[in-house]
Amino acid sequence: MAKEELVRFGILGAGSIALFRHALELSQNPYAKLVAVYDPIKSRAEYLSSLYHVPVVDSEEAIINNKNIDAVCVCTPNSEHARLTIACLKAGKDVLCEKPMATNLEDASKMILTAEKLGRKLMIGHNQCLMSPHLKAKKLLQEGVIGKVMTFRTAFGHGGPETWSQDKGPHTWFFKKEKAYVGCMGDLGVHKCYLIPWLLGTDIVEAASFVATMDKKNEKGKPITVDDNAVCILKMSDGVLGQLTASWTYYGPEDNITTIYGTEGRMILGANPDYPVEVYLKNGEVQKYKVGAVATNTVQVKSGIPDLFVDCILDDIKPPFDGIKGYKALAAVVACLESNETGKICKVHNELMPVKVDAAPAVAKKASVPAKKAPGKKAPIKKAVAKKAPTKKAAPAKKAVTKKVPFKKTAKKK
Repeated sequence: MAKEELVRFGILGAGSIALFRHALELSQNPYAKLVAVYDPIKSRAEYLSSLYHVPVVDSEEAIINNKNIDAVCVCTPNSEHARLTIACLKAGKDVLCEKPMATNLEDASKMILTAEKLGRKLMIGHNQCLMSPHLKAKKLLQEGVIGKVMTFRTAFGHGGPETWSQDKGPHTWFFKKEKAYVGCMGDLGVHKCYLIPWLLGTDIVEAASFVATMDKKNEKGKPITVDDNAVCILKMSDGVLGQLTASWTYYGPEDNITTIYGTEGRMILGANPDYPVEVYLKNGEVQKYKVGAVATNTVQVKSGIPDLFVDCILDDIKPPFDGIKGYKALAAVVACLESNETGKICKVHNELMPVKVDAAPAVAKKASVPAKKAPGKKAPIKKAVAKKAPTKKAAPAKKAVTKKVPFKKTAKKK
């Protein structure tokens, strides 16, 4: 790509994921420029601005409607993902949205179909896949090193988001159902609902689970309104079976370990910090690989997700971690929640929901101040099959030279 090519970014939300992932990695990319940041808590936006020298604006619209912005990172609470993503897409911007992509499958479907109808790029920030141990594991699995995969066990747990998020305490939005929709399953479990299908090359099709709130309390000393623990049994489309656990009560060292069992041996990922990929074969052979590390809340490693998104825009190719894959990860989470509520094994609705999409240009209508009341109950998900959007072949790389226009800060509100 030519050095004069540049993707100009706006950031919606200035929490920890924006600070330590999106803004950090984009600030290090020579083909990206941070143009504006907005957060309803202005001090957070100002702190991000002090680190990465990006102008602070006073409203969502100042980013959504800014013609000098090409792409937007949506790093807000989960409840705002769909609304802001769709508004940005309609304003002609490509979007990198944090996970989980939405709080229900209908909204997730609208995000995907809006992007397709408008010819914009939508990528979901599932950052586990590009971590070196997982890239190595996928290659070894494709080579058949452990034979045919039969089962797996995967976990993602730590002491909770209140120690890592910008809220720093039990008042964090992660603990509020109206903002988060789901707890540890949406924060951590969704990562594994994305990683396992990516590693194995198959979809999750059925789920059974127990999901509970066991320890976390809010700022009033009452149990939080979302889950802090989940234990799930998953079935893949090719018959592979596995266990997924997610937790915000793994006090002490973080657990982000995956073990995959095959007919010729097993593969362990993330257990040994010196050799993050270990292979134990039934013939007694042992293979250990020193291939980087899996990121933790205390030790961050570069995810590569923002860089990949920049490349997809400049080279005009479809993001590999697209909305469809993000949708299927969310669908698996929804199935786990449904199983817990009904006490039954539930099928995963991997096809998009039959929703209507208005692709006419529009801006976000909601005020920037978070609502105090929780939204109404979400309608039950109906089993329906929608036609899959055809996969477009990657277009040849083309130059996307943009003129640098001085960014005008939005006037402060009185």
